[in-house]
Formats: sequence, structure tokens, C-alpha cells
Amino acid sequence: MFQGKTLLITGGTGSFGNAVLNRFLNSEIGEIRIFSRDEKKQDDMRRQYKNEKVKFFIGDVRDMQSLKNAMYGVDYIFQAAALKQVPSCEFFPMEAVKTNILGTDNVLTAAIECGVKKVICLSTDKAAYPINAMGISKAMMERVFVAKAKTVSSEKTLICGTRYGNVMASRGSVIPLFLEQIKSGSPMTVTNPNMTRFLMSLDEAVELVVFAFRNGKAGDIMVQKSPASTIGDLAQALKELFCADNEIRIIGTRHGEKKCETLLTREEHSSAFDLGSYYRVPADTRDLNYDKYFTVGSELLAKAEEYTSDNTERLSVEQIKQRLLSLDYIQRELEGWDHK
Repeated sequence: MFQGKTLLITGGTGSFGNAVLNRFLNSEIGEIRIFSRDEKKQDDMRRQYKNEKVKFFIGDVRDMQSLKNAMYGVDYIFQAAALKQVPSCEFFPMEAVKTNILGTDNVLTAAIECGVKKVICLSTDKAAYPINAMGISKAMMERVFVAKAKTVSSEKTLICGTRYGNVMASRGSVIPLFLEQIKSGSPMTVTNPNMTRFLMSLDEAVELVVFAFRNGKAGDIMVQKSPASTIGDLAQALKELFCADNEIRIIGTRHGEKKCETLLTREEHSSAFDLGSYYRVPADTRDLNYDKYFTVGSELLAKAEEYTSDNTERLSVEQIKQRLLSLDYIQRELEGWDHK
């Protein structure tokens, strides 16, 4: 599938980009291009991997020309560039618009002009029933790539996307925060112990994108089924793994946070295809003939419900511990942990 091909990863210096490198670097892929605006992280990756297959391009998805410069000869794109921090986007919503919405449109426009064969856009659970600027911008990003997928022949450039919840131990997520607090002996700050979150590993996030690459049709959104836990149980599991006695302090829900994550809205669930470990949400292919919207309906919506971290498989503390132990990040932290 990737033999001899050139893959471009926008926002490639992040956790996802590194995971893709680890997944594909020793395969028969021809070249992986890392596109980002962070020259320091690019230099760190260059020194870490020291592999001729990896090429680095400084640029910004907000700048069309820098994208085109990086897309010459590219076969496939994983569009991972985004502003992801909820508080940052709340304070600077127009910056989220410029990167998450307009930036994605730039990537797709440049990809079509450059003859890229496939583009996979990465989205988030926060795009479903969005209540914050980050989620709203990602919801609009989804609308952009679905609309764009309708305007170009999929035989020329196939555009589809993925949606997943928080990735365990990714940069800026709660697990590294809890571990930092455990190490410093500080209270573990839990917003609401009854909040639920999907527990997905970085490797699973990469496999979801690969699954979308292999199976996605134009305008599809692919979702992986994942187990979930409460934030209180997650904190307790980490305490037990690290034999810590830190206080768990309840600090209250932060601005823009949801009680649970939603990966499929009720409307999406009613039309989604169950593919076993995944859901495929097909694009709405109706045109602008508005008469169809009012004369043709479906009974499926009345029977559907959302797919959320509240109604998926709920893990116990012991199961959470086993899932955490599968992460290289946790294994490294445990090896270096000197608990007195």
C-alpha cells in the first residue's frame, strides 16, 4: 500500500507524527515528509531518527505556498496540523479558525492542485455537539473536508477523515499531568471524578488513520470503538501503579469541558455502518435540491442514540491499570520511578 510512496504529515512534529514514523519508518515506504512550523522540534526529530527517508519542511498550513512547496511528488497526506488546547482556543478563537478551518481548506486545495491521491483529516470527539471554540472549529473542519470531497473526483483525490477522543499520554493530556503531580508529591487535581473519557492509545490512533486510508470513501468519517473510564478511576489506577499516596483533590469542571465524550451524534449513529471495531459515517450526498430535505425522511433517527464515553464499555480500575501498562510511556516512567 505504501511501498515506494511519499507520505506528508502536516503538524508532523506532534505525538501523532512521531507515532506514524515509528509505525512506517522500517516499512517499504519511500519517503515521509514532516511539515510543521516548529524548527526546534524538527531538529530534535532529525537527530533522533537520523533516517534518510524522513524529510523536514518548515511551513504553516495557513500559508498556501509553503504547503505547495512541500507537496511536490506527494502521494498521500495525513492532515494532523491543529490547535488542540481547549483553553487556548477559548481565548483566541480566531487563531483556531485560521489553523483548524482555513488551514485544512488550504491543505485540501493544495492537495487537489498537486494531484495528491489521498488525504486523511484528523478530527476529535469535541467536534460532536461542540461546546467550545476548539470543538466548533473542528466541527467546521469536518464540514470543510466533507464538502471538498464532493467537489473533486475521488479517483483524482480521495478525501476522508477520522474522529477520536483523547489519546492516552499524548502531549497536554491528563496522564502526564497526573504523573507530574505524583512525582512532586502534589495533590492530583481531578476536575470531576464522574467525568468519563475514552481510553485510546497513540498506536490505536495511528491504526484508525490507516484503517480510514484503506477503507474510507470520499467524505467518510471513521470512528474506532473504544472503552472508557471515569477520571476518578484513572487517577486511582495511576496512584496504585506508582504506589503513590497523593491526595486526590476535586477542583471542579474547567471552562469548556464536557462531562463525557461523544464520538457519534445521534444523527450520525443513525446512518453509520458498524464495521466491527469501527464505525463508518458516510457523507450526506444530497445536493442543493431542498425539496428532498422536506419530503423524504427516515425513521432511523428516532431509534438511534449517541455513542459516548458514558454508554461504551466501562473499565474497572484493574482494567485501566492493564491498559496503562501497555503504554511504552508508562513503562519508562515506572522504570525511572524512585518512590520513597
